[in-house]
Amino acid sequence: MKKYLLILLLFSTSFIFSQKIESHRLTKQEISQRELEGVTDFPIYKAFEFSDKDGVYELVLGENQKTISKKDTLNTKIQAICVINDHGGFLEKWRINDLLEDYEPKETDIWFWTKYCSTKDIDGDGYIDPVIVYGTRTEYNDIRRVKIITVYKNKKYAIRAVECDLDYCRSFKKDQNWNTLPQKIKTYVDQLVVKLRKEQNLLLKNG
Repeated sequence: MKKYLLILLLFSTSFIFSQKIESHRLTKQEISQRELEGVTDFPIYKAFEFSDKDGVYELVLGENQKTISKKDTLNTKIQAICVINDHGGFLEKWRINDLLEDYEPKETDIWFWTKYCSTKDIDGDGYIDPVIVYGTRTEYNDIRRVKIITVYKNKKYAIRAVECDLDYCRSFKKDQNWNTLPQKIKTYVDQLVVKLRKEQNLLLKNG
């Protein structure tokens, strides 16, 4: 009996560690093959597929492309939806919706900053911890708002920042539940904030 239990334990352990943590960006052809066009309300900007111990997920980023020209594509709304493959269909796990806000100077564009987004297993527990970054621009082409949303165990943890030259209109806030995140994830996002400050010349701070 003990020998049988030992074999079962070894098999189970081997199976757990054989679960691959994978992630990649989907091509237009792969998006079409997976029939993802109907997942979001807006045209798909980019889509990612990742797998972990829970299964295979599709992360779809949609932007409404309100104004389209040869120079720019401007969005007034965005939507991120994460679904899991479920018996030939999709089961939604979480979503993010946002839109332009009534600021002065006027916001004219909101977009996903995929250069800073990630779909990695940050804390090494066998599950992907998506980080979604997006921003808004003003009519003067200045960055106005930056939002960083980390999804951990299907719950969202946000950092919201407003850029402004004047102290009174600048802000940088983490959700109240932020400190409940694993330390590895908090460190990763803190380093991402530093990277954004350096590469995009942002303040990302209060006052």
